[in-house]
Amino acid sequence: MTTGGYDPNQNPEGGKQFPPQDPYGQQGTPPPGSYPPPAGPPQGGSYPPPQGGNFPPPQGGSYPPPSGNYPPPGGYPPPPGGGNFPPPPANDYGSGFGGPQLSVGAAITYGWNKFKDNALVWVGVVILAGIIPSLILWILGAPIALDDNDQLSYSVVGTIGVIIAVLISYVIQGALIRGALSEVDGTKPAFGTFLQISNIGAVIGAGLLVGVATSIGFLFCYLPALVIGYLLFYTLTFVIDQNQNPIAAIKSSFSLTTKNFSSLALLAVALIGINIVGAIPAGLGLLVTGPITLIASTYAYRVLTGRQVAP
Repeated sequence: MTTGGYDPNQNPEGGKQFPPQDPYGQQGTPPPGSYPPPAGPPQGGSYPPPQGGNFPPPQGGSYPPPSGNYPPPGGYPPPPGGGNFPPPPANDYGSGFGGPQLSVGAAITYGWNKFKDNALVWVGVVILAGIIPSLILWILGAPIALDDNDQLSYSVVGTIGVIIAVLISYVIQGALIRGALSEVDGTKPAFGTFLQISNIGAVIGAGLLVGVATSIGFLFCYLPALVIGYLLFYTLTFVIDQNQNPIAAIKSSFSLTTKNFSSLALLAVALIGINIVGAIPAGLGLLVTGPITLIASTYAYRVLTGRQVAP
């Protein structure tokens, strides 16, 4: 008992104040058994993260990378030899290294398959292509003919007829090429398809230039004319398919045929042989071999220029 002051064992309301009990005993540890964990984080907050920053990765591994394409640590390695990646090889109408390759057998097979699937239309168009110029010459007559006295006479009307027939023959060539391009595009041409030429003026102009060049070759011998005919074979094709002007089309044809001489020359020899065989039965076989030749050569043009070829 104390006199004056505050007695810690004395309850202010009277009676004894018992000392607080140690819930964990004298050693400061919980008695045997387990106790439930605290019920959730403190109110109004969250448990702080472990000391040191981020949570540790799962045992025995690491966190997976995020989804998507990301460069590796430090970036992608440079190409062999250093520097930038080289650009793809240029293809200026030539097979060359890394360019498209032409198979002669595949070209002829392609021509045959496309022809037989649309044979009626092709045979009809080829017949008309042969009849129309001949019909014009027959109506207007030849520029030079024998008169009633068996003397040679010059006919102005006949000369005009020849000019008209030649110009129409260039348009007919363009129409046949238009049909072959349609086949290679994967669309069977109807009769009206052959007339879908928007640049007839350029077709006629290119045909005249090629015709003059070939005629000059014939003044010397057949060989120069054949060479010129080979080099400028695709002139009208470039005019119709790529809408080039006559001069640009001549340059493109020359570039294509010279840079792919071996494959195109081999194809030309094979197609000439096919047409020789087709001409044996009174020329009737040309109704078949002619379209095959045209489609096969157009297929070769599309392959070597890297443009569309339908299966």
